[in-house]
Amino acid sequence: MEMDLKMAENGTWKWRFRLDDVQRPACAVTVRGVVNTVMESLNQDDGRVVVQLGRGDPSASLSFRTVAVAEGAVMDMVHSAKYNCYAPAYGLLPTRRAVAEYLSRDLPYELSSEDVFITIGCAQAVDVMLTVLARPGANILLPRPGFPFYEARAAHSHLEVRHFDLLPNEDWEIDLKGVMDAADENTVAMVIINPGNPCGNIFSHQHLKEVAETARKLGIMVISDEVYGHLAFGSTPFIPMGMFGSIVPVLTLGSISKRWVVPGWRLGWLAVNDPSDSLKDSGILDAIKGYMDIAPNPATFIQAAVPRILERTTDEFFSRINGLLRESAEICFEKLKDIHCVYCPKKPEGSMFVMVKLNLPLLDGIKDDLDFCTKLAKEESVVILPGVALGLKNWLRITFAIETCYLDDGLERMKVFCKRHAK
Repeated sequence: MEMDLKMAENGTWKWRFRLDDVQRPACAVTVRGVVNTVMESLNQDDGRVVVQLGRGDPSASLSFRTVAVAEGAVMDMVHSAKYNCYAPAYGLLPTRRAVAEYLSRDLPYELSSEDVFITIGCAQAVDVMLTVLARPGANILLPRPGFPFYEARAAHSHLEVRHFDLLPNEDWEIDLKGVMDAADENTVAMVIINPGNPCGNIFSHQHLKEVAETARKLGIMVISDEVYGHLAFGSTPFIPMGMFGSIVPVLTLGSISKRWVVPGWRLGWLAVNDPSDSLKDSGILDAIKGYMDIAPNPATFIQAAVPRILERTTDEFFSRINGLLRESAEICFEKLKDIHCVYCPKKPEGSMFVMVKLNLPLLDGIKDDLDFCTKLAKEESVVILPGVALGLKNWLRITFAIETCYLDDGLERMKVFCKRHAK
């Protein structure tokens, strides 16, 4: 980076900065950026309600309001005046202990508070891992389609990204041969997202075991993004990747954002699933601790509320949320069958999304998926995410976690749009 001082005409000094090509991070696509681009095409004179099917945030819908025990816990912590202070770098000890106990319910071994680091949502957990794994020449394996924040964050750390495919005609399972082909001696980890964003899939127990065995052969760890953990409403149950921590080290990323429908609370975690102590001498744990020492923390009163939230939320709440998602997924899948220019390979079973393929030859005047989405926004005030943002051109990601009346209306408008542009 070059810096110099120049005297301005008014006699004051001003700095000029220039990043050279090595230091300048590559431009990266983000969901937020692409959705904003699509929304710029909205017709402000349309007069109709904008149907937002582009982002996975159901918190604005009354049906998806979080549980009262969570709201009460936060209010009590604020009113107590005990948590206006800074929190420890790794998180409040009771919070770390509560998250360890929560995750251990689904594991064949127990995590301790020492295995858990509290983060500002799952996004900071991603940030931590990609930062500590970055080194000259290193690469990381990411799913395609996937969540583009990983690419964006890797670009800023100068961590090379290599992709493996999810197979749409095989329940969006991972192409494990593709994983083997993409990896080399500089591969540091592979990332999986389960339940799946953007595909709405759930990996089976057998498939996750095969993923663990593949990672073990390659000598790499698995970063398991489980921010949608337990949002499973189909025939396949959610199995945490940590179940296979004795086969390969697993770094689990999660949060209360999705299951409790509170993404704005920004409370997540990074959990180390390594019962065999494979990472003990790797330096990874020290690097995580070193990074957390200089990183910002989630709000202390939110952290303090977590033990009560995790311990006292009833299964009735979770069943209600999953029931709403099941109903919306069914409506979405059935409505998509009536839209002639799209193909949905599988009914979603988890998370809040479904991927559908565009049949462009059936459409007139539509160049690609981004063109489809911008014109849909302009003509019908419906916002969906083009697949190019997720690494899968000419596909679409649709969010179904909204009120069913809006979902039904939005998909009906999409159907009208496709008929208007039909060849």
